[in-house]
Amino acid sequence: MGAGRQCEPLRAGHRAPDFTLARLENGAVRGTADLGQLLAGGPVLLAFFKSTCPVCQMTLPFLERVHRGRAAGSLEIYGVSQDDAETTQEFTGEFGISFPMLLDTEESGYPASNAYGLSHVPSLFLVERDGNIAWSLEGFNKREFLAVAGQAGVNPFRPGENVPEWKAG
Repeated sequence: MGAGRQCEPLRAGHRAPDFTLARLENGAVRGTADLGQLLAGGPVLLAFFKSTCPVCQMTLPFLERVHRGRAAGSLEIYGVSQDDAETTQEFTGEFGISFPMLLDTEESGYPASNAYGLSHVPSLFLVERDGNIAWSLEGFNKREFLAVAGQAGVNPFRPGENVPEWKAG
């Protein structure tokens, strides 16, 4: 985990802190995005991760299934990488991730990770259009993950797929 301070992560009911992060598109940094811009299109799921995290490597492909199968306008997913652009691009290629990526790097001081109180990755936050956090998860919990994916109209788990019930981040 890369964030610089240890504290409690934000939970449902908290106001989501605004941030401005570099946006990674097609392997290159192309401008920035802030939370207000992201929320203009509706609710967003922020998925904070680090490429070397095994639980992140398991979780983000399931998020990709949600991204690809979601109903239009139901939910937009953004990866918030704690790695640099090159490492993030390698990760997305290796794990087949196509949803948009934002960079919350050590070089920038992990502003979003610190604002959200992260101590572990993956950490997921569902932020409603009004800027309030509706749901959050540290690590991986199959039941909770299935519930939030259901809001997008997707079951990310395939029949017979061996998916653990829980994994710590």
